[in-house]
Amino acid sequence: MPNSIRYLSPKMICLLAAFILAASLSVLSLAIEGDWKLPIIIFGVTFALSYFVYNYFLQIFIGRRLKLIYKFIYNTKAGKKEQFFYDKILPQKTIEQVESDVTQWAEKKSTEIEQLKVNEQFRKEFLSNLTHELRTPIFTVQGYVHTLLDGAIEDDQVNLKFLKNASKGLDRLVQLASDLEQISALEAGNNPILLSNFKIMNLVKDTYEELMLKAKEKNITLLFKEDADEHLMVHADREKIRQVVVNIIENAIKYGIVDGTITTGFWELDKHKVYIEISDDGVGIEEQHLSRIFERFYRTDKSRSSAIPGTGLGLAIVKHIIEAHGQIINVRSKVGVGSSFGFSLAKSKN
Repeated sequence: MPNSIRYLSPKMICLLAAFILAASLSVLSLAIEGDWKLPIIIFGVTFALSYFVYNYFLQIFIGRRLKLIYKFIYNTKAGKKEQFFYDKILPQKTIEQVESDVTQWAEKKSTEIEQLKVNEQFRKEFLSNLTHELRTPIFTVQGYVHTLLDGAIEDDQVNLKFLKNASKGLDRLVQLASDLEQISALEAGNNPILLSNFKIMNLVKDTYEELMLKAKEKNITLLFKEDADEHLMVHADREKIRQVVVNIIENAIKYGIVDGTITTGFWELDKHKVYIEISDDGVGIEEQHLSRIFERFYRTDKSRSSAIPGTGLGLAIVKHIIEAHGQIINVRSKVGVGSSFGFSLAKSKN
């Protein structure tokens, strides 16, 4: 089919068909009668009548096809109002309008399919990572319990040690379940944010004292930025922000270098926000991991996940808590230089 005909509108097709039929009958009449008057009358009447008939039935045909198309691209069953729309409005739409609607529908479906693919990949990774995190403590507990049942329970030199090691594995499972429950509650909005005004400097000092012994194991010094504003007050959930600070500093200690430093600063962004940043001079994070470190169970080095304790959910919880406050969190890092985690909080109005 020539392109010039393929892209004609239904109206142009009716006009063309009516013209061909009318012209054919007129030429035939002229050949029979040999007079111009009758062929002209036949041409006019045939053209008008055939155009009306062609257009009428073509519109009915197209209208039915359009209804089928719209029933396909819209998932809901039509009620009385929608049925009126199908019966009265759709037939008035042009092919160009329908083409635009179908194109929009196709783009929407394409976006949904891409999102489904991303979600499916995330689901697979989540299940794989969850299995990985569960396997170590479960196998640890299983191994020690079976060893005890096989007779080690009677050996006073190892039974208590094995029970303590099994208990550590159970503690890790309990912590994992607790962290998963907290994330689910934050996502569902079932973990309310209890806002209050407090001095951010005091919260970080309390956290430093809480983690001092862990830091001393690697001789890490806990410091404050010289230009940190110690008088800044924030409006947030103190306990949840304490959890955020603890998670970030604990990670900095875990991945920090011996004789390293962890430094915290806080500054006023504007009249309404405060910015808190916790920096370390540890091993750093490779650039390709930075966009994913807040995902559940995501570890930049899976081979070291068993050696370094934790559930793999700490930073995911941190992100959920900050976002539950309506704020943002970001990370800057370079391998061999260190990492800086920064987040904003609402400034106290008092």
